[in-house]
Amino acid sequence: MTVIKQHFQQALANIRSSKLRSFLAMLGILVGTAAVVALISIGELATHKALQQFKALGTDLLAISLFQTSTTTKNTSDAKVFSLPEANLMSDTIPTIKAIAPYISLYGNINYETHKINGSIAGVVAELQPVIKIKLSKGRFISPLDRASYYCVVGHDIAQDMKRFSYKSIVGNQILLGNTYFTVVGVAEKWQENTFFNQNVNRLVMIPILTSKVIRKNAQIHNIIMRIKPNINITHLTNDIKAFVSLHSPFLQVFPRSAKQIIESMKQSSQIFTLLLGFIGGISLLVGGIGVMNVMIASVAERHREIGIRMAIGANRKDIQLLFLTESIILALLGGILGVILGISTSLIISYFVGWGYKIFWIPPIIGFGVSAATGVFFGYYPAYRASRLDPIQTLRYD
Repeated sequence: MTVIKQHFQQALANIRSSKLRSFLAMLGILVGTAAVVALISIGELATHKALQQFKALGTDLLAISLFQTSTTTKNTSDAKVFSLPEANLMSDTIPTIKAIAPYISLYGNINYETHKINGSIAGVVAELQPVIKIKLSKGRFISPLDRASYYCVVGHDIAQDMKRFSYKSIVGNQILLGNTYFTVVGVAEKWQENTFFNQNVNRLVMIPILTSKVIRKNAQIHNIIMRIKPNINITHLTNDIKAFVSLHSPFLQVFPRSAKQIIESMKQSSQIFTLLLGFIGGISLLVGGIGVMNVMIASVAERHREIGIRMAIGANRKDIQLLFLTESIILALLGGILGVILGISTSLIISYFVGWGYKIFWIPPIIGFGVSAATGVFFGYYPAYRASRLDPIQTLRYD
């Protein structure tokens, strides 16, 4: 233990005696470790952010999109329509569906008190609220009793715009959708945007689905989102849905999206992405390791006489090798520690400006620090071995 302590103290003294050269060697390890930690952390943060959106709604979701087949003709226009009664019948027919919410994406101008508001319109059913977890700050949601009434529920951001244009109470007031006035009966709370649902609820005005044709004459159901029972076979369920749609609307194709499948796919993609980023960072670390080896070779060349004197007073080859190896490991570890700090700081800054929020992942720092230590051993071994193999007599004659 005393011998190791002496080697450690001597290595630190040698590093301090050549500060600039040691710093340049350590800089390569620092940049390489920081690149590994930052790139892997950013990849993990991006995946965590994407998965957070899905997990906020739950993993028991299934969305299907309905599109016309290429064989559809004008004479079969009735067959391509998927109606609300058929959607309800599908829920009753397939027992693994807990709740179903068809909706229609509509396009039209939104005006309030002569001011245009940026947003979109959707015809929805009452079941949409529990399916995608919409909470209300005021009023109520669309009800089955509304049927084809001119009522609507506005999203959080739409409501904020309305407040800027008028001091009137939003609930009970009217908003112009296209050419028709609708009475606001509810205001939604801030909703976490999720790509699984095709609309951003915060910028959405929701009307009864049966009133959709007032906004667009050819309005049809092309999207359905549903909650399904847990631990079921998604493939079997999608096959049942396709069979049902094929029976009732044979000219429509079904494109399903399962939250569980998407999450699993994202996790697999994340692993590949993380490995790729780690490989890119590893290249920087490799360059840093070569820098450490060059510095150590130069150090060995300059310290021939010191090596000879140490051997003359009793140091064996193993002691010489351990001395130089300790020095290279210390350089790598110092660079690794500073690199981990820099890498975490970089990922923190990037996540702050992107608006992801920050979460520390322990694996990237551990990997970065561990690889930097391994780099010190790997690239320091050859110079240390070379120093231990020098001829003591030749080193004492070295000028």
